[in-house]
Amino acid sequence: MEFFTTSAGITVHVWDTKDEKSPEKPCIMLLHGYLETMYVYNELVEALKSQCRIIVIDMPGHGLTDPAPAGADGSRVNTLSFCAAVVVGVLDKCGVEKTVLAGHSMGGYVTLQALRESPERFERAILLHSHPYPDAPEKAADRAKEKQIVAEGKLMTLASLSIPKMYYEENLRACDEKIRETVELCETHDPEGIIASIEGLRTRPDLQEVMAHPPVPLMLVHGDHDAFLPLERVAEMKVAFPAVTYALVPESGHNSFIEQRDKAVEAILSFTTGNC
Repeated sequence: MEFFTTSAGITVHVWDTKDEKSPEKPCIMLLHGYLETMYVYNELVEALKSQCRIIVIDMPGHGLTDPAPAGADGSRVNTLSFCAAVVVGVLDKCGVEKTVLAGHSMGGYVTLQALRESPERFERAILLHSHPYPDAPEKAADRAKEKQIVAEGKLMTLASLSIPKMYYEENLRACDEKIRETVELCETHDPEGIIASIEGLRTRPDLQEVMAHPPVPLMLVHGDHDAFLPLERVAEMKVAFPAVTYALVPESGHNSFIEQRDKAVEAILSFTTGNC
């Protein structure tokens, strides 16, 4: 069921597969990435919903969810802390005491922040093609350029150029329909909300401590052709964060849960055995 609720003072678009006939089903909450909407998870939800209750939201500033309230200077910033508060508030509204939390890319940053601030609300956590590091200076500069592009009314151009880069080139033809759908859904984004999210990404904190000492079992799912999280970076993370479980999904880029859905589902369910 899709519905709207309020959390942390904003209106949030929620999709909850709760089955009143099977209320005992364990829960996974999915957080999407930058420029995506909840619908990026359609195929993953379809594969998991028979075994788990799935809660998905449009993240703040994306799709049909509001951005953070304006500050004293009139600006809006979807900070990781604000997004984490929205996550916990939605769990409260859905009557969920604890869940497995999984986040893709930007959603993974929010997942780590939520673990930092409210670890008692989560059974396990999964990072889908994400990491704990803040923006490097050159990346922060790129974010500033992206804000300007969106402010100039070129959000759809940005989406058309950015989203295909998330896929392994060998999967582009097979995933063409999903790529087109994801780009088209960017029409639902409020440009002001995307700018608020870009600023939240640009100024996000270093979350390495959460990865080094995760308060709950934590897994990183990654691809072998991910331009945004290359294998060299994952190798460094394995050394720096040995407490984390690592699951490689072969023949995938930044979106393994779409490119190689069955393999990604296998990794997710294997890690969450006993919960799903």
